[in-house]
Amino acid sequence: MASARGPAYLLTLGRWRRGLGIATQSRALAALVPGVSQVDNKSDFLGKRSHRRHPGILQLSHVRLPQVLVDAAQLLLLESSMPNMEKQVQALTNYLWSRHLPVEPEDLQRRAVHLEKKFLENADSCQMEKLCGEVLHALRRTTYHWQELSYSEGLSLVYMAARLDGGFAAVSRAFHEIQARLPEFQPQTLMDFGSGTGSVTWAAHSTWGQSLREYMCVDSSAAMLELAEKLLKGGSGSGMPYVPGVFFRQFLPVSPKVQFDVVVSAFSLSELPSKANRTDVVQTLWRKTGHFLILVENGTKAGHSLLMDARDLVLNGKEKSPLDPRPGFVFAPNKKPKEEKFSMVILARGSPEEANRWPRITQPVLKRPRHVHCHLCCPDGHMQHAVITARRHGRDLYRCARVSSWGDRLPVITPSELPPSPAQDPPES
Repeated sequence: MASARGPAYLLTLGRWRRGLGIATQSRALAALVPGVSQVDNKSDFLGKRSHRRHPGILQLSHVRLPQVLVDAAQLLLLESSMPNMEKQVQALTNYLWSRHLPVEPEDLQRRAVHLEKKFLENADSCQMEKLCGEVLHALRRTTYHWQELSYSEGLSLVYMAARLDGGFAAVSRAFHEIQARLPEFQPQTLMDFGSGTGSVTWAAHSTWGQSLREYMCVDSSAAMLELAEKLLKGGSGSGMPYVPGVFFRQFLPVSPKVQFDVVVSAFSLSELPSKANRTDVVQTLWRKTGHFLILVENGTKAGHSLLMDARDLVLNGKEKSPLDPRPGFVFAPNKKPKEEKFSMVILARGSPEEANRWPRITQPVLKRPRHVHCHLCCPDGHMQHAVITARRHGRDLYRCARVSSWGDRLPVITPSELPPSPAQDPPES
């Protein structure tokens, strides 16, 4: 983690392990159909590339914090002279990782009714007077007590030391996904909701620094905004910022008139006190999204649940901007990489036909003698366990599967996307 001891780096996703494969003449997309091997000879997904560099590979190697950011963070930590910094960092890290979602009022009321019925079954006349107290006591004992974090100047420094490098690596992985699949995309504006220490700004500048001209950082904590501004200025309150065009504000702009090419919310939805608040924020963020909405949370059940709710809210089309009626689709489903565990979903404006619709590998690839196990998330949303062999699916697909990793896309056509048979009549419009 980023500390005063020196620069830190993360391995966000696994390295490529296998050697180069020998390309065969037939480099077409294979169709994963149970018990059948079909080949789409119209596609040439490998071209002149080796198998270990097939277009579905999206892994990053080392992600290193910019040296300017490392130096600024070290300077701020040295100037703070906070006691027991390492213990505070570890305590905050454990707390953030083990945090649950706040209990909704409806769930709390349902639990209270259930406990009341349970106590009434074994209650007599003298215990009836204590029934209310017993229910309240049981609720306090069994209910998770969610508390909102108020980031002071000291706690902001602890958060910076604990999460600066991890947040930078997670968002860099999301930006790399977009850049690798759409290299022509050059955003000019970005909004970061819950900007915190500004790691999203630094990651975006590292990825699209040549095209981005405006960064809007929104955070309710004035101490966090002040810390992010100091990091941009090399650790001091004066001087020129390293990244130009960065603006700070404490409140989320709700007007849909101004949209941003990229909107990011990294580890911020979990800080909202209720599902209603999260719904309002996601709807507002989607209204302000011009191209991509990137949501990142911890790689836990709570973080996964938050992203699935946000994804369903956008895809169901309940919130549509009058200025931008384009629907949304999942550009990259959620995944949990190995080193920096996080969940991620990227939602894009437009039609899903614009993106390459290969399935995503959602679990570590199991490599066995002469066959490979891949768990895939298909474009239609269903999960598929595919056992790929060279004999059944061809040597190209087999070698691509062996060198792929968790989070990559497998260059295959799933059954739901197979072209209609020539013998069948085309469907009526």
